[in-house]
Amino acid sequence: MAKVVYKSYNRNEGSLFPMYLSDIVPAEHPARVVDAVVENLDIRELERTYKGGGTSSYAPRALLKVIIYAYLSNIYSGRQIEQAWRESIIYMWLGGTLIPDFRTINNFRSRRLVGTFGDLFTQVVKLLVEEGLVTLDVQYIDGTKIESAANKYTFVWKRATETNKAKLEKNVRAVLEEAERALEMEQKESEAEKPLTAKEMEERTGRILEKMKEKEVNGEHALDKPQRKAVEKVAKESVGKMREYEEKLDTLGERNSYSKTDPDATFMRMKEDAMNNGQTKPGYNIQIATENQYITNYGIYWRPTDQGTLIPFMTTFSERYGIQSSKAVADSGYGSEQNYVWMEENGIEAFVKYNMFHAEDKRKYTGNPFLVQNLYYNAEENYYVCPMGQHMEHIGDVQSKSDLGYVSTVSRYRAQNCAGCPLRCLCYKGKGNRRVIEVNHRSNAFRAKAKERLTSEEGLYHRSRRPIEPEAVFGDIKFDHGFKRFRLKGNAKVNVEFGLVALAHNLRKYAKVQTLNQPITSEPAAVLLPKIEAINAA
Repeated sequence: MAKVVYKSYNRNEGSLFPMYLSDIVPAEHPARVVDAVVENLDIRELERTYKGGGTSSYAPRALLKVIIYAYLSNIYSGRQIEQAWRESIIYMWLGGTLIPDFRTINNFRSRRLVGTFGDLFTQVVKLLVEEGLVTLDVQYIDGTKIESAANKYTFVWKRATETNKAKLEKNVRAVLEEAERALEMEQKESEAEKPLTAKEMEERTGRILEKMKEKEVNGEHALDKPQRKAVEKVAKESVGKMREYEEKLDTLGERNSYSKTDPDATFMRMKEDAMNNGQTKPGYNIQIATENQYITNYGIYWRPTDQGTLIPFMTTFSERYGIQSSKAVADSGYGSEQNYVWMEENGIEAFVKYNMFHAEDKRKYTGNPFLVQNLYYNAEENYYVCPMGQHMEHIGDVQSKSDLGYVSTVSRYRAQNCAGCPLRCLCYKGKGNRRVIEVNHRSNAFRAKAKERLTSEEGLYHRSRRPIEPEAVFGDIKFDHGFKRFRLKGNAKVNVEFGLVALAHNLRKYAKVQTLNQPITSEPAAVLLPKIEAINAA
């Protein structure tokens, strides 16, 4: 039987020539892509956040490399990033062996990168453009909701706040007016008409208490005990409560809700909780634009619906790159007259569905002659014809204002006489003539144009691409890589955190492309440096 020989195993063995960590990292490892890209990013804006003086700081490039690679590896916690940095050779090679604690990592992520990370993300996308992986000529747009780090039971609702504020105002006004009458104080007519603010409540209460003391000093009758207690309660409790309501309404702004522990988060129904009837939780509406499944733009919004986010989102795209894409592809959640008008004015070809795009082709709608869209319309003389042949004349236009402030014009039409019509029971169930029909001709024209585009050969191509563009990217981020909840609070910090997720997604995909095309050499940035330098120089 041959003798078994084992390889030398001595943990205390020294070596004449120390081992380099770069020799251990495989040539095709994704960390090399992260190292190459970050090594040549222009980080001057980030470096300006350091004031200098005092003790030395950890190198921002090292921290940036480690954090990006951590997000690429599905590690999002500051403590877990610190642990991985201490235990993993890959992290040590990226960031060095001087390992900061989790507080330094979190401080860098939540403070240093705020206001500076957007430019870093843009530089990486420009690299993808140079590589020919994206063109920035088309945006496949979609949104999803991601839960905030806030507690789900810390909600503040606008309707409840306004109701409680009105009740408090009514009770306090009654107390103050009664006390002022008892003290024979002059009451201003304007005070009875305008809303009672915390400041005015405090001033009126102060005047009442001062008048009461003045009467007591002069030996005159002031207020009885219940009235005195009511006024003192207003001074001690109601003023502060009214100020609290005002602060809440100021924080709410246009929103219907927010979280006390993350005031920038709005309560939304999360799709992941569909089994629980879509539980309402504090979160953010995340919008992304993709091309070839690379994220080219992202935005964080408080509106739960997508319709009101399209214009500001596409505006950030042009601000980011200095150009606007010529095509936009999105689902029916974005199809509104306001959005169609804006895209046309900005030279964007809109492959955007509207809310009845699929339904209007079904037999239930096409076979119903009483629906407004199926009535004959005479554009020259501006009237509709009902199924019985009676003209529905134009009776005027009205202005309709959306919750976004957009004003549209709606035309109204009405039949002269429906009495005795044999089809009346099918047409209209109310008394009298058929109710007035309202038509938005401008919106209908945009919808017709959108349908023509969407049913064209190019439109069919974009419609087939859209489900595998942003929807697939969201699925990859949320379910394959487990990012379903933010760790940071506040819109600015959340923007950085999702930016890291988006950048990690792009580099993860880019690393696969590099592995298929050519291996990343062990020399830092050997493949990517010339390309990134050319982009930065441009």
